[in-house]
Amino acid sequence: MEEGNEGDQCKLSFILFVVIILNLISSIGGAQDEEMNRLCDKDLSLFLPYPYSNLSNMVCKSLWNSYLLRYSRSSNNEVTIVLSTIYTTGWVGIGFSPDGRMLNSSCMVAWVNNEGRGRIRQYKVNGLSPSEIKADQGQLPLTNVPPYMALNSATIYLAFQLKFNYLHDHITHLLLAFSTKNPRHLQLTLHDDKTSIDFDFSSANGAAKSSSTTIVSYMRTSHGTLALLGWTIFLPLGAILARYLEKRSPLWYYLHVFLQFIGFLLGVAAIVAGLSLNNVLRVPVATHKGLGISILSLTIFQVMAFFWRPSNNSKYRNYWKMLHHWIGRICLLMGTVNIAIGLHIANAGIAWKITYGILVTSTLLGVIVLEVRLRLEMKRTNVIGSIHHHHHHSGRDEMPTK
Repeated sequence: MEEGNEGDQCKLSFILFVVIILNLISSIGGAQDEEMNRLCDKDLSLFLPYPYSNLSNMVCKSLWNSYLLRYSRSSNNEVTIVLSTIYTTGWVGIGFSPDGRMLNSSCMVAWVNNEGRGRIRQYKVNGLSPSEIKADQGQLPLTNVPPYMALNSATIYLAFQLKFNYLHDHITHLLLAFSTKNPRHLQLTLHDDKTSIDFDFSSANGAAKSSSTTIVSYMRTSHGTLALLGWTIFLPLGAILARYLEKRSPLWYYLHVFLQFIGFLLGVAAIVAGLSLNNVLRVPVATHKGLGISILSLTIFQVMAFFWRPSNNSKYRNYWKMLHHWIGRICLLMGTVNIAIGLHIANAGIAWKITYGILVTSTLLGVIVLEVRLRLEMKRTNVIGSIHHHHHHSGRDEMPTK
């Protein structure tokens, strides 16, 4: 009866764990929407002058990473724009391109100089080298309202107003870029990252009809989701069941193989998605990429070791088990660290970080509880075994002789 009750408890615990994980994953989208609404509702009048502080019929759109675009348009095709993003050092820019390429684009760039003063300038991209990007030049149809920049709560705001000839069904090719190094004598340093997006300012909701950013965002989300599913859910759960359900053979074995196989496929898919994303962005992520490839190599070795495992009677069986267990643990540790690095590189939102933290913390707490329980059971078993052994020998000593 006790074994049956324990089996039911394990099943219920497993089902509850799966339900909790699914709820956490489904809550990512809702949490991101709440964070977006909070940012869009920020009171700009605290640090921006009129008209940037009071955008009538404001549209607020997330563009790329932490880039947030607020704008309003008037009946005479004036568009008032406020671009914001997280800022530490360097410069932040938004460009307007005739064909979606950087060359011949005109940009608004803002930064805080070494004296702590804010700067905002228009630039013209005459070439791809920093010396060919000229300050106080460009073809943006700026109005008489002066551009303005502000820094508030580690967020930089670029505000300016444009007057278009027409806006009806007009797609604007936007360029977004940043650098962590300040301009030198108004000459921009090389950007650390950039992207492009085709944006429709004439739409009531700022629709992007064709956007490379949408594709990149989808690739980022896919890469992160696959990595989280593989390395914080399926693979750790498979390892946990193998250690703490070992007495329930062959149930633990089939669950272990199934979960590890699914986790392996998810991990491979995450690596493929990550490499594809890196080919698109061309950003320096050597540590993250190197760890990912190393983890992939070790997991392939683990799969191969499964088919090469010695028989139970082989003298090499214990060596194989030790190697299999410790490589698996190293892979899980490296996977956990690499996800944290990836979240940092991607400047992931709070929902991603909370979900990751909950998954890792719940796994660690679960392992601690199960390990303590296992140790206590082993200790109790050893005590009972030693008592039986002692009684057995005492009985033999006290047997009367004929």
